[in-house]
Formats: sequence, C-alpha cells, structure tokens
Amino acid sequence: MAVRGNLVRRLPPERVIEARAILAALPDPVLVVDENSELYYANTAAEEFFDAGSKTLMGLPLSELLPLDSPVFALLDSVRRTGSRVSEYGIGVDTPRLGARMLTVQAAPLGEEHGFVVLTLQGRSIADKIDRQLTHRNAARSVTAMASMLAHEVKNPLSGIRGAAQLLEENATTADRELTRLICEESDRICALVDRMDVFSDRRPLERAPINIHEVLERVRRAAQSGFARNIRFIEEYDPSLPAVHGNRDLLIQTFLNLVKNAAEAAPAQGGEIVMSTSYQHGVRMTVAGSDSRVHLPLVVSVTDNGDGIPEDIQPHLFDPFVSTKHNGTGLGLALVAKVVGDHGGVIEFDSQPRRTSFRVYLPLAPQELIPRAVKL
Repeated sequence: MAVRGNLVRRLPPERVIEARAILAALPDPVLVVDENSELYYANTAAEEFFDAGSKTLMGLPLSELLPLDSPVFALLDSVRRTGSRVSEYGIGVDTPRLGARMLTVQAAPLGEEHGFVVLTLQGRSIADKIDRQLTHRNAARSVTAMASMLAHEVKNPLSGIRGAAQLLEENATTADRELTRLICEESDRICALVDRMDVFSDRRPLERAPINIHEVLERVRRAAQSGFARNIRFIEEYDPSLPAVHGNRDLLIQTFLNLVKNAAEAAPAQGGEIVMSTSYQHGVRMTVAGSDSRVHLPLVVSVTDNGDGIPEDIQPHLFDPFVSTKHNGTGLGLALVAKVVGDHGGVIEFDSQPRRTSFRVYLPLAPQELIPRAVKL
C-alpha cells in the first residue's frame, strides 16, 4: 500500500516495514486524514471495510465516505482544537457504500503533523458490545412487564395454594405433611423470585446526587469480605483523584455488590482474587438513542476475577434475564445490573478468558452545579 508524504520519510527504512506490517495486521480499520480531512493513509482492514483499494481511497475527501453531518467530523474538529484523543460509542453510519452500521470511533492527533488525525473504526468489538447493551436494556424492559404480570397472576393464586396446603396439613398424616410442606416451600420460593423481579417494574426516575464511587466500593468490599467473599483476596487499584459520579448510592452499592458476588463465586477456592479498580478515560462518549445528544462516560469501574471465565455460548446473552452459569441461579442478578447501569445513563461491558474475567462499568460525572464547593476537586 502506498503511503505518501513526510510521515514515512522521517522513519528509518526498517521501521517503515515494521509499521506497515503492524498496521496491516490490525483487525480494525485505521485511517489517517490530513488537515483538509482527505484520506492520507488506510490500512488493509480499512480497504476491506470501505470495499475500496488504497489507490481509490488516497486523497479522497472523508465526506465521500461519510455524510457531512456525521459526528466523526465533530470528533476531528475536537482533536484538532484540543490536541487530545477522543472516543465516541454508538455512532450510526448509513451510506450507500457502508450500509447501516453502528461504530465506535477513536480519534487522535498524529504526532507533530499539524491537522493530521488518526481514526480507528471499531465496528466489530466495542460497538457490538454497546449495541448488545441496548439489547440488554430492552430485555430488562421485557422483565418489567413480566414482573407486573406475575405479581397479579402468580402471587395471588400461590397465596391461595399455600393457605390450602396449610389447612390440609392440620389433618394430614406424617407422609402427607411432607408433601404439604413441599407445597408451602415451593410456593414461598416462587413468591421470592417474583419479589426479586419487582425491582424491574419500578419506573420512578432515579434520585441521583454526587457520589464518591470509592465510598461505594469500600462499602461493597467490607460487606463481601464479611460474608460470601471472606476467603477471597481483594486488590484495590483506585484513582483517588476521580470526581463524583452522578448516581444513586443504594443502587450503585447493589450493582457492584452483585458484580463482586459473581466474581467471588467464579474465583477459585484456593488463591481466589478480585481486583477492583477505577480510572478516568478522557473523551469517552456515547450517543443517546433517538437524539443528537451525547453523554460523557469518563468514570470507569472494573471488577476482575481470576476464575475459569464465562462459557462462549453464554457470553452474548449474559445480561439477559434467566440466563445463568450457576447451578440453581435465577439469572436476574446481571439483568438487574444492566438495568441499573442503563438507568444511570451508563454502559457495562465485559471481557472473559481463563484466569481473567473483567466487568467494566462506565458512568457519567456529576454536574458541577450539584457538587458542593467543599468537595469540588
């Protein structure tokens, strides 16, 4: 592939070959655009993505590949203005050449080359995860309707069944009492399951305030280590300079308690570890579905375990209701996590492989006007 200009001539010849080989091996399309937003370079994945060869792409205005109102051009302006890299999730692109796709676009300035920007288009990885995130939210909404239905159509008859079983137990034989107790226990178990689903039917707006996420995580760690994770080693990798999260404290505690509980159950009995970390990622944004607004999600909280990993056949449906890898699991824990994170305007994603499964939650900042002066950083 031809690479033009001073970008290559400034590098030693052996490094040029190495750089080309690395870029050609990358699975994601990589573009370099000049100060006029014309294509200066495209790797092999970009040629395949746009279904065009390098001779066709070189010098082509980006506007011939993407519509002029695409958020990609706003990203280019932002990078040139600030000199910082920017990422944006969930950019919808619909052109005759591409068709309809959801992309994640990462943009970064190219060294000292004034006005040159490197664009990485991720249409198969993070963007897919965000797309699945929207599916998870829709699944949670389906559970909302189901919870309302079950509360009326299941719990009321179960109360009558349980009452009838208790009446029968008064005059039953010893063998029959075992059956009536079984009826009562199973009725209670089903009612408890329905009660757990009631949280999905709560449609009230969240009561949110500036929250110190490290106080939330410390509360979660103490609760876990005093109970289900007493034999697990916790490693905390926190960024103490993080600003406040815009969230609901109780729901965030429940969310991360669920994630830590899953991690503890996945970790090995001997040598089990859970890493809880926080970080700030500049320029992470997500487009709000059905609008032109974009939410900044720079606060990242990760919960990582050293268990066996999540089976591949389960991964695409992990946040769906009633999907669980646990014996006797209800499959509502992660569905609830997805709902709460979505209600906060955030995103949850995960990576899983043997000895390292990591859940990452992206959350919004608290608006500055809501933060008391005494706690502003």
